[in-house]
Amino acid sequence: MNLHPVTMVLIVANILVSLKGFNDKLFFDRYKFGIGAINAGQKDRMFTSGFLHVDISHLFFNMFTLYFFANVCIEWFGPIKFIIIYVISLLAGSLLALFFHKDEPYYSAVGASGAVTGVLYAAILLEPNMRLGIMFIPIPLPAYVLGIGYLLYSIYGMKNRVGNIGHTAHFGGAIGGYITTLIFNPELLVTDTLIVALLAIPIVILFILAKMGKI
Repeated sequence: MNLHPVTMVLIVANILVSLKGFNDKLFFDRYKFGIGAINAGQKDRMFTSGFLHVDISHLFFNMFTLYFFANVCIEWFGPIKFIIIYVISLLAGSLLALFFHKDEPYYSAVGASGAVTGVLYAAILLEPNMRLGIMFIPIPLPAYVLGIGYLLYSIYGMKNRVGNIGHTAHFGGAIGGYITTLIFNPELLVTDTLIVALLAIPIVILFILAKMGKI
């Protein structure tokens, strides 16, 4: 697969910022997502935290996912709109995390997962029938099935605080990618109405649960 220059720039930026963070704790602590610091006025953390990672495996997994799905968005929309999807997804992940954890001053997070999940969800919306394989499932499944399943698992992870994972940022990123893709290609509402509706189900469930105080 050919790597588009804009994808390469994003990957290099993530690598360089993450390596700096691995070797400089003061830098890492200053630019990570932190509720207390954001509420105190350091809003830039909502963006900069998307380029920091906990370790090499965290960085690799996010960049590996970006490598596989960036081209779908670029082929449909071009590099500029792809960057817009990436940035909006990153910020949407941070905004949702801020919304759900606003009363937890010590809550912190890092990673490109929100941005990457937004790109993944955008790619699924654009190419819902592409087949994806995951561990423990021997048969590749349609992308939309895995997309819905992933967000439902994220709701479970948010509700039960499963693992040291920013499930909220993942979910927020997916919402960002979903909405931005529909803004850029509203025809999907007509040509792929069922897929658009199915991919919206986890988003609706999340906000119903939030409204009910269940999450």
